[in-house]
Amino acid sequence: MDDKDKHIISKLEQDARLSYAALGESIGLSKTPCWNRVKHLQQANIITGFAAQIDPCALGLSVRALVHVVIDFEQYQKFEQAIIAHNFVRSCHAVTGEFDYVLEILAKDINDFDKLLRVELSRIPGVLRFNTSISTRMVKQNGLYTSMLSNQG
Repeated sequence: MDDKDKHIISKLEQDARLSYAALGESIGLSKTPCWNRVKHLQQANIITGFAAQIDPCALGLSVRALVHVVIDFEQYQKFEQAIIAHNFVRSCHAVTGEFDYVLEILAKDINDFDKLLRVELSRIPGVLRFNTSISTRMVKQNGLYTSMLSNQG
């Protein structure tokens, strides 16, 4: 990946709706070479997709929580399958340390969140215990990968 590829990624991170002509112009390429580079970045699985950024509050999902989960490892596959299928789990990370997984969960309100914990999460195969933190506000979201790359020594 050269500097032009990094510039393409940087521009697309900021606005994935840029046309190939506008993207190319912003980094000194014509439309076709720019399109070819984007396609190459997709084939190399560096760019894995394009998506709209959605405000969960605008959809009525005002509670965001991080749930730290300890599971019975003999049931990790059933746990992961259930989490993947669950609609209100935004993300799931297998982690090191005191807990086995960290879930980001969105809910309509605190009552719905409580129901998710008591009725649904507690009954997912393998769950032994969990600890919950409610997010009061998002301080940073969607950090730019290209910023991270440019700061590597």
